[in-house]
Amino acid sequence: MKAHDGMYIGGEWRAALGSDRIEVLNPADERPIASVPAGTAQDVDAAVRAAREAFPAWAATPPAERAALIGALRDVLIARKGELAETITAELGSPLGFSEMVHVGAPVAVASSFAELGASYAFEERIGNSTVLLEPVGVVGAITPWNYPLHQIVAKVAPALAAGCTIVLKPAEDTPLTAQLFAEAVHEAGIPAGVFNLVTGTGPVAGQALAAHEGVDLVSFTGSTAVGKQIGATAGAAVKRVALELGGKSANVILPGADLAKAVAAGVGHVMNNAGQSCNALTRMLVHRDQYEEAVSLAAAAAAKYSSGDPLDPGTRLGPVVSEKQRDRVRGFITKGVEEGARLVAGGPEAPHEQGYFIAPTVFADVTPEMSIAQEEIFGPVLSILAYEDQDEALAIANGTDYGLGGAVWAGDEETAVAFARRMDTGQVDINGGRFNPLAPFGGYKKSGVGRELGPHGLAEYLQTKSLQF
Repeated sequence: MKAHDGMYIGGEWRAALGSDRIEVLNPADERPIASVPAGTAQDVDAAVRAAREAFPAWAATPPAERAALIGALRDVLIARKGELAETITAELGSPLGFSEMVHVGAPVAVASSFAELGASYAFEERIGNSTVLLEPVGVVGAITPWNYPLHQIVAKVAPALAAGCTIVLKPAEDTPLTAQLFAEAVHEAGIPAGVFNLVTGTGPVAGQALAAHEGVDLVSFTGSTAVGKQIGATAGAAVKRVALELGGKSANVILPGADLAKAVAAGVGHVMNNAGQSCNALTRMLVHRDQYEEAVSLAAAAAAKYSSGDPLDPGTRLGPVVSEKQRDRVRGFITKGVEEGARLVAGGPEAPHEQGYFIAPTVFADVTPEMSIAQEEIFGPVLSILAYEDQDEALAIANGTDYGLGGAVWAGDEETAVAFARRMDTGQVDINGGRFNPLAPFGGYKKSGVGRELGPHGLAEYLQTKSLQF
């Protein structure tokens, strides 16, 4: 697997200023596939300076020209779809078909949306005797996670570019090779030097240096709530803007009258896709007591269809989790679920393969709202099924966590589902299996974050407002 031995700064690959390295492992076989430099605060400083230098010219570039370059970037991503998907599978472990369809397909759709939106967005409006200008906020420090390594990059970089901002990206240390390929795509698309910069490194060193750098005007972070709090505190001390997309514990509420088999199968799929490593995975399935045991049986049968193994095998539906640390964390939650009295109906903590960071597709029944597996973000292929008596109890369970990122409602008619969804404390709700929409805002309530990504709401995060009075 190819890796650059440097940082992409100011339109070129530059040698790292430190000697530390990050080894990248294939989670399916635990073997090293590459290594990249671990950036220092000095590397981050060089990248921020390059972004600051490039900002005036990029901000002054007409929006239509910026949008055209985003379109060119999208075209490069499409042309290199196979290489991107293979790299994501190698360092994340997702099945190759899922990498092609979702890990690359979704960011291509997002890039397309901002190529169109950037050319049509109203960066100026007249209000009474004032002209209101929406201007780029400046230099963006983007810190992205490993679970959707390309999508999370594009979801930050594309709107920042459309807004006229320049960017320094610090990707997750588990999946830096995808970020390096993205930097190659930026270069190939002809985006001017310094507009996009990449520093690989660890969160405590490079990530913290980026969040704290006085030359960064906005920090956009996706990751755990615990780290998000630290970044928010760092940015707050400097009166610096933040956009935080954090943890989730999403509820999949199946109301009486819904197509139970369809709702359960879709819910299990939502948890098992990407090995459960999605911040808005529907990890809590809420079912009326009259249908509970039927739902448990359907969920166990659905989970059994998610065969795990080599991500390059077309028959594999469930790949490994990203790392040994993540595997041990998920296993710990499964063990705790059993200890706290939940009924294990599929899977368990035992390793399904001798090698690789695999977790068996796991389903728990008899889960009560206070259990750890019902409250904490597991980030693995683990589903908890909870029972409720009526809609008020279902709503209390659905809203009864610190998180509010995503959710789903199934009902016999759309009106009933929408009425319930309106009462949920969460930023996005799928209605009867609603599909991904790259123009719809994504972000959370409560401890799931601050701000929104995607579409016009995502673009607005990278703008600041100026009014001229006449």
